[in-house]
Order: sequence, then C-alpha cells, then structure tokens
Amino acid sequence: MTGHVHSIESFGTVDGPGIRFVLFLKGCPMRCQYCHNPDTWAGGGGSPMTVEEVLQEYQRTKHFYTQGGITVTGGEPLVQMDFVLELFQKAHKQGIHTCLDTSGITFRPDDTNLLEKFDRLTDAADLIMLDIKHIDPEKHLEICGQSQDNILAFARYLDSRHVPVWIRHVVVPGLSDKEDDLFRLGQFIGTLHNVKALDVLPYHDMGKVKYHRLGLPYALEDTPALSKEQAILARKTILEGIRDQRIAASRKL
Repeated sequence: MTGHVHSIESFGTVDGPGIRFVLFLKGCPMRCQYCHNPDTWAGGGGSPMTVEEVLQEYQRTKHFYTQGGITVTGGEPLVQMDFVLELFQKAHKQGIHTCLDTSGITFRPDDTNLLEKFDRLTDAADLIMLDIKHIDPEKHLEICGQSQDNILAFARYLDSRHVPVWIRHVVVPGLSDKEDDLFRLGQFIGTLHNVKALDVLPYHDMGKVKYHRLGLPYALEDTPALSKEQAILARKTILEGIRDQRIAASRKL
C-alpha cells in the first residue's frame, strides 16, 4: 500500500503523548478558513511512500519515541483510509503507539463497507485526536465548507467503541470564540465517556504566508491572533459546559 505523503516531522511534541513521529498526508475535503496547511488540500502528489518505507523511517529514530509513537495527520488523513489502516495495523503489531489526528469528516455511519474499515482502524488505534471545528451547524458550514453531521456521528461512534479521544478545538476571534457556542460544545463533549483530554488551541496567522505564496485568498487576513489568556477563558467555558451536561445526566439517573 502506497500513500501520498506531504511531509514528515521526526520530533513532534504537540501531536499526541510523548515525542512522536508525525506523518502529514495529502488530501482534505475541508476548507477551514484558518487552516495553516492549504498545501495539503490537493490529493495525490507529494512523496509516494509504502507502509514499509514509513515504518523503516520510524525505526531509524525509534530511540526518541520510547514514550511516544506514530501520529498520522494531514490534510485529512482518512482521505487515504486504506493506507492509514494498513499502517496502523502493522505498527500496532510491532507495539508502536498509534495516534490519528482527524476531523472525522470522511465518516459515513450508513456505509456498511466503510464502517467495517473504521472498526478495524479503531481496533489498531491507541488514540484519536478529534478536531471539532464548531458546534453550531450553520457556523461550521461557513467556516469549513462542510456539514458537521458526520463529525459528530464519528465522535459518538468512537464513544460506542470505547476508543480514547483527545478533543481539539481551535478558537478564532469572531468565528468560534462566542461564550454560548463554547458552552454548547462543552455540553456535547459531556455526553461522551471516552474523552481523555481537551486541547483548546488559540488561532494564529502563521499560515498566512503559505496562502500568499500559493496565490490563494486568506479569509482571515485582518483577524488578530487569539491571546493565551483568551484561550484559557475559552477552555474554562467549555469545561463548564461539560460539567453542566454531566450534572444534568446524573440527575436523570
């Protein structure tokens, strides 16, 4: 199985637990306004690599990853589902910790054949980092150009499979920083039982130069970066929503 690789980071520290070998794959159906990797959107191209070549590359620096493992991200890595599935299955057999960083946009709960692949993938995945872009369906469509339905369905599916999940949420001034939206996001997260961590990521504009280089318009040209203090407050609001949901659920028991 050959995948289309955008790039490799051999010393990743923010894409899962420990120090990690991070594989960035090509292709993504999302068009998030704040995406800092627009060069990964197009499918194909990149550097073709087989699963065996990826694992050989991992082995060259495996002494760094005693507390880490492999993270596959993108783009949207599940555009190349068969490649990720084979990689995770072989890595899992070798005792390598596997982490998938995904938006969940390719999930289709009514597609029996695809669901069978997701079952096998989640059997071989030690951790899923799920990026929820926005809790409001209309704002999600505006920001990403895609419906949120399959993403939220994927979150519920992972919960039903008891797959450990880290939720990631980028907070963008004027787009995803409203207190009510953050609270409702927390309420949704509070319905899940498999969430092990919450990463609230402040928006930055460091990807702007890539858009200019590629001749692409950057929708957030005048949007300021989110401060660390604002990110802390946003996380607090999400956590309040989680607590509210869980208190409400306990009262129904």
